[in-house]
Amino acid sequence: MTNELLEKYNQIKDYMSEDEFLDEMNKLKKENSDVSFMNEETFADQIVGRYVESENEILTEREEYSSDNIGLLEDGDKDKSFTGVVKTISNPRSFKTRKGNSGKVCNVDVEDKTGKIRVVLWTENIKHLKNISEGDIVHVGGVDIKDGYSGLEASMRPRSVFEKAVDADPSDYPTYTEEITPIKDVQANTTVNVIARITRIPPVRTYNKNGKDGKVASLELQDASGTISYTLWNNNVDLIQSLELNDGDTVKILQAQVRERNDEKSLSHWDGRIIKGDFDVPEFEHEVSKIGDLDDGDSDISIIGVVTKLQDIRKFIRKSDKSEGQLRNFNITDDTGSIRVTLWGESADIEIKKGDIVKLIGGTVVYDEYTEEGHSINTNFSTQISVNPKNLSEDDELIFNNIKEKLQPMQIEQVVLGDEENIDVDVMGRIMSVGDIRTFERPSDGSQGKVRSASFSDGTEVIQLSLWDDKTNVDLDVGNAYLLENARVRFSMDSISLNIGSSSRVISLSEDQAKFLPSFETLEKMIYEYREISDLDEYDENIYVVGRIFEVFDVRELERDDGSKYLLRNIEIADNSQAIRVSLWGENAKREFDEGEAIKIQNPRIDLYNDQLTLNIAESTAIVKPSDEELMNLPSFDELKEAIYVPKEIEAIEDNDVNVRVTGTLQDIVSERLLLRKCPHCSNTIGDVELDGETMCDFCGETFDEPRTTLMIPTTLVDDTGDIGVTFFDNLVEDLLEMPREEIINIVTDDPGALDGRIEDLEGLTVEIIANVSYDEYNEVRKLNPRKILQKYY
Repeated sequence: MTNELLEKYNQIKDYMSEDEFLDEMNKLKKENSDVSFMNEETFADQIVGRYVESENEILTEREEYSSDNIGLLEDGDKDKSFTGVVKTISNPRSFKTRKGNSGKVCNVDVEDKTGKIRVVLWTENIKHLKNISEGDIVHVGGVDIKDGYSGLEASMRPRSVFEKAVDADPSDYPTYTEEITPIKDVQANTTVNVIARITRIPPVRTYNKNGKDGKVASLELQDASGTISYTLWNNNVDLIQSLELNDGDTVKILQAQVRERNDEKSLSHWDGRIIKGDFDVPEFEHEVSKIGDLDDGDSDISIIGVVTKLQDIRKFIRKSDKSEGQLRNFNITDDTGSIRVTLWGESADIEIKKGDIVKLIGGTVVYDEYTEEGHSINTNFSTQISVNPKNLSEDDELIFNNIKEKLQPMQIEQVVLGDEENIDVDVMGRIMSVGDIRTFERPSDGSQGKVRSASFSDGTEVIQLSLWDDKTNVDLDVGNAYLLENARVRFSMDSISLNIGSSSRVISLSEDQAKFLPSFETLEKMIYEYREISDLDEYDENIYVVGRIFEVFDVRELERDDGSKYLLRNIEIADNSQAIRVSLWGENAKREFDEGEAIKIQNPRIDLYNDQLTLNIAESTAIVKPSDEELMNLPSFDELKEAIYVPKEIEAIEDNDVNVRVTGTLQDIVSERLLLRKCPHCSNTIGDVELDGETMCDFCGETFDEPRTTLMIPTTLVDDTGDIGVTFFDNLVEDLLEMPREEIINIVTDDPGALDGRIEDLEGLTVEIIANVSYDEYNEVRKLNPRKILQKYY
């Protein structure tokens, strides 16, 4: 520990040990490692300051704090003191260190008859400026002198002194004069003080210079002599918010720099100061137009009204340079009418909500054939957009509150019972089901479009949604609550639906925001009726089932008559009563499921196929997780397997049995029909005809290059009670022969009898299988259609 640090520690040795003192020092070093103006003595002063109360008076009594002439100060001087007159005070600016810590800094220029120096006050010092103004004589003590950006700087430490020198003789110091320059008299390349009224505050803009991002805002000022722009750069832009500057405020601006470009003068804020107050400046008020009085070609207009319609930000590519741009449209309404406003670029990022009051200064009315009014307002970089401005008149508040009251979302029942089509409505509800995204070709220009269906309910009614193009990519979770704004009402022959297009908004709601909506479980019971699987009927609608998956089949790619491909995956589920097959199509077929997983299926389409009911997952169907209560009533996976895979002897098998578990020995195996070749178009068997290139089907007349090949082993299953025919297909043949499909096909294609011996070796093999039972009416016998081989052994 250096002598300087030891001296500081001795002031607080009664409060902590040396080790504790050094630990605290190290903590402060780590926290402020990227703050260049802090050193070990600074950190020590911070620790001492926690325990020593009367530091100001004690410091000023110390010999090293006697006043120096500013002109004699040099870079590297420590613990210096001086007295001088305050020439300028900057507005405090916020900053963040590289570690994310927040702080403030303020610059004060102090001058005596020997020179001038800038005093840098940090977060803990700024409180000393509370009663300090330009022209005051101050005593500055306990500062370190460093070479700064614009000359010598006195950097204050936590316990440095900055106070009025009440006993100083003003005649010993330079005179401070605050000359106010009328705006019309400002001269280029000078520094001036002005008093003016803010007439416009355009949005903040960002820029990139030499790879660094910055921000800029140009305020418009006016006094009795003229107008001028006043530009704030980077961190100084934050003064608009911290000083709560609004159009109409009067300000005194000190030390503004005058610049001239293209014969036009402007002011820039650098190290000066903005003082908001009640100054003697002529009143100025923008003439606010009524929306109903606007006409094409009106320029630099001002309006105020309520946001009654709001669209999402839209991105676009500029044709000129292929750069990306953005825009946002919203409608403002007053008591005379409504008009669309378009914001461009960064102005589109301004936070605006439906129901906000917006004041717009500096827009242009343009012809717009796409709006009901026939015109809209275009904005530019100098347009001021004020959201929820203060000091509204009582008349305006009354008008705007009446407009806001009409902005509440409609109940879906009101939409369904309405008789107006092509109107935009707002509704709030929960997603009950979501369909796949489908693509289509627009007949007008051949371009590709996308559409997605969903069902939506608030408890009063259910309505179908059609989401188009970009809106199909919006994340919609079944059961979650959403606010739909600007949804377009559409009539069809037998129903009413809502179109969600480019001008619509889909806003996700928290459960607190959706507290007035029924829960998803409540809505589900209001809309759907629960059915056990055994109670299902082919024509059931608006039902839901809860089951546990006990088998998941592979995804298959199938072909339609027109040659297009589609995907199909089958799964089987069961509840306490029975099992049933579920067919998932298209994108749903890609969903991953686990055996044993519990699912709830809402509003499936129920079809009868081969005398078996099947649940088809349609557009309006949702697959969701069951509630805890529903899970409690569902058997476990092991319990389901015992209940579903019922062991039976062959003599006990009945017509239409499903999922029976049968154990027997294979006999009378047929090896000659291992490969069953079919036409890929009509699925008729093509026999053993020689295939050489393109082949024509004798049944449908279509040609093909390759047949569709099915692996097949017909045989008989025998137990102590009887025998029954059984045919193994595809993956079960692979299991029996313990060979992959492609290898089997290649071997048999090259040599049809090559695997006969391997097949004959299966004679006498005992297998335990899961199978469904079918009845061959022609031969009047039952057959087993095996689905799974549980085990096999000799």
